[in-house]
Amino acid sequence: MDLLKRTFEIFEDSIKLKQRILETDLLEKLLEIADVMVASIQQGGKIFFCGNGGSAADAQHLAAELLVRLRSHVNRDAIPALTLATDTSTITACANDYSFEEIFSRPLSGLGVKGDVVVGITTSGKSPNVIKAFEVARKKGIITIGFLGGAAHGDPALQHCDYAFVVPSSDTGRVQEVHITAGHALMEAVEEKIINS
Repeated sequence: MDLLKRTFEIFEDSIKLKQRILETDLLEKLLEIADVMVASIQQGGKIFFCGNGGSAADAQHLAAELLVRLRSHVNRDAIPALTLATDTSTITACANDYSFEEIFSRPLSGLGVKGDVVVGITTSGKSPNVIKAFEVARKKGIITIGFLGGAAHGDPALQHCDYAFVVPSSDTGRVQEVHITAGHALMEAVEEKIINS
């Protein structure tokens, strides 16, 4: 394998996918999601994030951007956000005592209240534990937002989302790259809207 050629192709594929995003209405959807998140925060709500593997890292990353800050030149109050993917004691207890499918839904059922927001990140759209979190969220009146991808255009997770940003690809790496770019754009929009409200 020509690794230089393959590396070039990875960058090229990432650029092409992001270019496709610019030709859709997904950026408008992203700003709509920002409005929903800001409305929740202004009414005392919290933003929860969850995902598996690389998406768990993205969940943790994005929660930190809100709780601390995104841009070093912007000083603001902390925005209430947390990830359901970092507490190893809770995750392993839940997986052991119940099932891995409940590692996000169980803590969300105890911590989340009506008007909060949960952002579920699944590059395939098929993660059972993210879908289960969406199901619990809907029962509790928690707004569901999907950062999705996959061959089925975000399904089946999409069916459980009030709002969604669906990357039109089933290549996990490329979907993750779009998710983190979109996540940064979303966090900056939330930050701007809160600062200027």
